[in-house]
Amino acid sequence: MTSHNDIIRNQASARPTDRARSNAAVRMLNKVPEVTIYFWIVKVLATTVGETGADLLSTTLNWGLSVTTWFMSTLLIASLVLQFRARRYTPSLYWTAVVLISVVGTLFTDNLVDNFGVPLWVTTALFAVALAGTFAVWFARERTLSIHTILTRRRESFYWLTILFTFALGTAAGDLISEGLQLGYALAVGVFAGLIALVAVAHYVFTFNVVLSFWLAYILTRPLGASVGNLLSQAHGDGGLGLGTIGTSLLFLAVIVAVVISFTRSERRSRLLMAR
Repeated sequence: MTSHNDIIRNQASARPTDRARSNAAVRMLNKVPEVTIYFWIVKVLATTVGETGADLLSTTLNWGLSVTTWFMSTLLIASLVLQFRARRYTPSLYWTAVVLISVVGTLFTDNLVDNFGVPLWVTTALFAVALAGTFAVWFARERTLSIHTILTRRRESFYWLTILFTFALGTAAGDLISEGLQLGYALAVGVFAGLIALVAVAHYVFTFNVVLSFWLAYILTRPLGASVGNLLSQAHGDGGLGLGTIGTSLLFLAVIVAVVISFTRSERRSRLLMAR
């Protein structure tokens, strides 16, 4: 698989037309962050905020699910418009979209369960089918599911639609394990953390397919983050630690902002070095 650095090195010997195409590829590749340990940390933090943030607005602040869903969906659409218009990966834009899509994904599941009475096992199956269908169409049209080849608007559209369904599915699956099956939030955290560990072992020890490993881990970090959010925010009587949705949301948002600021500074330093 061609890396970002390989593309840059090859530009020096490329013909003008090839160099232009390569430059376009680099700009699109820059819109998706590199998958590092920091990527996964912020991803889990964002999924936790998605769970607690949705509860904060709809329940703690008494906005209700309908008003919260419309408001957050509007913010998400505006965020994605900016993300699609960006010419390169911008940490603040990208992670804002991830946090917002995390909240909206949670609200989609909560609306189905609370407003329409759809059982958790049905919502879990529904979003699993929707996600599988998105993957199938994406692969049929593009012949790859790699996040390192997001080179066109169509692939970027598939990418964000996939992320939305992973968040909705993760919320449903997390609630199904912890609440539907009454296993509790702590045990749910252990279950999903264990599954992620198995994926990591399969990838690093048994050289399991890198693309499949990434998406399995991405899907599983959502119910992990949702379970962590519920464990921290819910009352002691409900099996949580009683930190509340406000405290938990603000704490995790603060950490996300700090890490994204670090990302942004690192991105700026990289651009300055490339410009020299």
